[in-house]
Amino acid sequence: MDEVGQLDRFDMAMLDILAVDGRIAVTELADRIGLSKTPTQARLKRLMTQGYIRGFRAVIDAGKLGLDHVAFAEVKLSDTRERALEEFNAAVRRIPEVEECHMIASSFDYLLKVRTANIRRYREVLGEKISSLPHVASTSTFVAMETIMDSRSG
Repeated sequence: MDEVGQLDRFDMAMLDILAVDGRIAVTELADRIGLSKTPTQARLKRLMTQGYIRGFRAVIDAGKLGLDHVAFAEVKLSDTRERALEEFNAAVRRIPEVEECHMIASSFDYLLKVRTANIRRYREVLGEKISSLPHVASTSTFVAMETIMDSRSG
């Protein structure tokens, strides 16, 4: 790596490998990218310090926990000034059932991925939590019938 913000082929190889297996031993990671252990550890530390790697986590099987109902909620706000967006963003982060939240450039403002046990629980979350978020004007729901590919599935 020549300067901050530019990754070389070793850094990119490390990120590709770690994205699939965050628990890989440093010695195996070093072998797979073609460096020794010490420079690999230094690169790993730098990638973490610079924020390229934000953390490591377990991939949980939500179905085994009884949380296999996935719905996507379009959310339209009544106010999209910066303060309103900040209020919405802060509040939506406090809803544990919301797995993802994306601001969208469309006829609606946000797309939420919501995971619950069943449709009844989703209705409760939508009615009691999502609809009462600051500045929510309307919502529209799309229920996933089957998940074909998920970034969390490992």
